[in-house]
Amino acid sequence: MPGKYPKRPRSKGAAWLATFADLCTLLLCFFVLMLSTATQDAKKFKQVAGSMREAFGVQNEVTQPDTPMGTSFIAQDFSPAQTELTIENEVRQTTVQQSPTLGANIEEAKKQLLETKLREIAAEAEKIKKLLKEEIQKGQIMVETVDLTIVIRIQEKGSFPSGSADLQPGFSAVMDKITAAVIEAKGNIQVSGHTDDIPIANVNYRSNWDLSASRAVTVAQQMLENKGVYKGRVVIQGYADTQPLAPNTSAENREKNRRVEVIIVGDDPTLELNQKNIDADTLIDADEIN
Repeated sequence: MPGKYPKRPRSKGAAWLATFADLCTLLLCFFVLMLSTATQDAKKFKQVAGSMREAFGVQNEVTQPDTPMGTSFIAQDFSPAQTELTIENEVRQTTVQQSPTLGANIEEAKKQLLETKLREIAAEAEKIKKLLKEEIQKGQIMVETVDLTIVIRIQEKGSFPSGSADLQPGFSAVMDKITAAVIEAKGNIQVSGHTDDIPIANVNYRSNWDLSASRAVTVAQQMLENKGVYKGRVVIQGYADTQPLAPNTSAENREKNRRVEVIIVGDDPTLELNQKNIDADTLIDADEIN
């Protein structure tokens, strides 16, 4: 119809282009904002500029030994608030080891106690030797000290018949002297029987173990007939031929090995000091408790 414009054809462009253009604009604004808040580093800027120029071929080669690193606008450090100590109850343990000189003093005290005890044992052994002087001269008895012990060694000669655990009739008086010495001495009493290496097997004794133990029982029983000997002090042992004094290579050595030993075991004076030291280590000083 006259007076009307012809209709223009509708655009065939995609509808999403407008939205995409808005998104690109927003991203550009975002990167500009980040760039404006970031710290500018001249050295890094030159490195980036050099890389760009080199890529487009408009500048000479720019060498930078360090790799450019980005700088974050987020704070990396913080200053903690000042803290105050809280007073709490404390329990402190005091021990003997806290003193550097106390350990040395304890060792010195142990040494002195041990020397005193050894002198006492030696004096006691001399008394027993004087009491048994006649029997020692006859070779029936030997007395010696070994550490904290006094050993009264009864030889088979004059005390027991060969292969028997019965005392000789005249040996009872000697046993009375030994018993008197044992009563006066302090410490436990060990009665030990010993034989040579010649096996014995008869109606009365099945082996040397049996013979050595039987002789020890005989000596102990003889001493226990005296009411002054406390039973709790006595220990009986049989060793057969396992602890010889000399090699069983001759008749003389075998005679030495056939014996009964009455051993007076003295108390170790350092044990009490050790116990006191242990008790002191476990004490807690109440004054240190806040």
